[in-house]
Amino acid sequence: MTGNIPDKPYFRIGEVARLLGTQTHVLRYWEDCFPQLKPVRAASGQRLFRKADMETLLLIKSLLHEEGYTIAGARKRLAEMDQASAKKPAAELGKLKDELQDILRLLD
Repeated sequence: MTGNIPDKPYFRIGEVARLLGTQTHVLRYWEDCFPQLKPVRAASGQRLFRKADMETLLLIKSLLHEEGYTIAGARKRLAEMDQASAKKPAAELGKLKDELQDILRLLD
């Protein structure tokens, strides 16, 4: 998914629209609909999207246009994905802790 995104820190909304093949008003609408999208604002007030925002936008576009989700369904799916990714590091830490305790028992 990230292979098509140029390697630069910020993208202006017009460039994002061109890269995604959509209109700028659609991006502004998605920004209102999806709390995961939080482009920074330049001093001039222009939206500047980061690479993470671009990845989220690609996912939103895929959910809406390719997988047939509604806005509400895509919002829910993104929230589920955020929760799953937040739980993953905690599970990995728990597993690591258990392994370290096993090593301590072996050393005693």
